[in-house]
Amino acid sequence: QVQLVESGGGFVQPGESLRLSCAASGRTRFDTMAWYRQAPGKERELVARISSGGITVYADSAEGRFTIFRDNAKNTMYLQMNNLKPEDTAVYYCYGRKVINVEGAAIDAWGTGTLVTVSS
Repeated sequence: QVQLVESGGGFVQPGESLRLSCAASGRTRFDTMAWYRQAPGKERELVARISSGGITVYADSAEGRFTIFRDNAKNTMYLQMNNLKPEDTAVYYCYGRKVINVEGAAIDAWGTGTLVTVSS
């Protein structure tokens, strides 16, 4: 079974940067990948999404500060986070989706998360 493993989280001060990585095991190549996050007491929310062709979508809170990209040769996705703010504090989850038929049925995969803490 394919696995997604996040890394790169940590403790930083406001204004600093982090780069998160998401490595996919096996030979599965996802059509769409994304980063979600969940802060304490809140629902999981989309941070950024990227298609197999490199088309990206960002949450308003991430636009201009975060960049999502993927290295297909390494089957790895990244989230570059600049100018981090305390409200970015959350567990960040990697997500992948592989469409399997014309009706849109898909296989979804989730990582187990990496913690980002932004605090002074």
